Amino acid sequence: MSEAMAPGTFVEVGHYQLCKHGQGAPGDMFLSEKNDDTGRIITVLSDGLGSGIKAGVLSTLTATMALKFVAADIPIKRAAEIIMNTLPVDKDRGISYATFTLVDIAPNSSVRIMEYDNPGYVLIRSNVIVEPIKDFAPIERKNKKTGPVREAILSYSEYGARPGDRLIFFSDGVTQSGMGTKAAPLGWGDTAVHDFILEKIAESPEISARDLAKKIVMQANLHDAFEAKDDITCGVVYFRHPRDLLIITGPPVNPDRDAELGRIFQAFPGKKVLCGGTTANILSRELGRPVSIVLKNVDPVIPPISVMEGADLVTEGIITLGRVAELLADGAEYGKSRILDSERENGASMLVHLLLDSDRITFVVGTQINAAHQDPNMPMELEIRRNVIKRIEQLLTDNYLKEVSVTYM
Repeated sequence: MSEAMAPGTFVEVGHYQLCKHGQGAPGDMFLSEKNDDTGRIITVLSDGLGSGIKAGVLSTLTATMALKFVAADIPIKRAAEIIMNTLPVDKDRGISYATFTLVDIAPNSSVRIMEYDNPGYVLIRSNVIVEPIKDFAPIERKNKKTGPVREAILSYSEYGARPGDRLIFFSDGVTQSGMGTKAAPLGWGDTAVHDFILEKIAESPEISARDLAKKIVMQANLHDAFEAKDDITCGVVYFRHPRDLLIITGPPVNPDRDAELGRIFQAFPGKKVLCGGTTANILSRELGRPVSIVLKNVDPVIPPISVMEGADLVTEGIITLGRVAELLADGAEYGKSRILDSERENGASMLVHLLLDSDRITFVVGTQINAAHQDPNMPMELEIRRNVIKRIEQLLTDNYLKEVSVTYM
């Protein structure tokens, strides 16, 4: 019986991935989608047989079909049959070219999970592993030429999620990492992986979905001596209370509303960011708190950050926000799991980290025109603040499943 999701519970989906050493493209695919009409969240991890581009094409096909079929309310077993009879089969081993784990989360907290040949998922509740009750069903082989030679068994389970639950699933690049070494001749293994997950949660009870996934993947990579012997992918779904973030940028069009900006800042219950020197000066004046620039580890492109009591981050305005939009767009196109791996620490990367670690993001955008941004000698990519915010809002909503609201003043 599914339980109603407690009010104010947020579903955080995160993942991390490494390619097999020497490969330029991943053979695993992780997709996640939120349906605005129904509120359902559907997540798929598919592992293509082998590695590289060929494996990646087939895992992408598998993940895309699974996500679209389930989103269209095709019965989950029927969807699996279509997928299994569409994919080609390895002629030597007689197995399909891609495995998958599909997670379907309804707004009432009902979670359905369909698995084929991936390592079993891990459900953690109250810091202990809960053994799921699974049903197993054979997949009917309709096409003798493309269907699986051996019987394909689909695992299906359903449960009602509770606040604090974590659902972790991964490709066999995790469980088989270190295989052949003295430390783990048979690979890391399910039991050791489970123990590692519990240990990391105990060390950091509020660890985000993405950070937990990254720790699991990086530990597997360590077992492979930092030369991954297979694609390593981990997905995490975390049911928890939402994390709120306020971003104030730009002065109000009417200076009489400066005091209101201060009240908004003071009353907000979550983390707070100020973007723009003028914005920071307004809050500094209204709240009587000094702003100090930080000149350590200055970035050659992104202006330095500042500090002010009560603010979790104070950055420059339009250049920093423009870079934030670029990072979010790159992550959406080339892989959300490694969005910040190649970016040095600066105001933009610090803001992106806060955005990724938050669930409900509130922008308060001043609409007073900054004369500096109208200079024709300024770079063309220096977009007006409102356009950058609209781009960030769309990226966060469409690609990162965030709840975003924007207020102009």
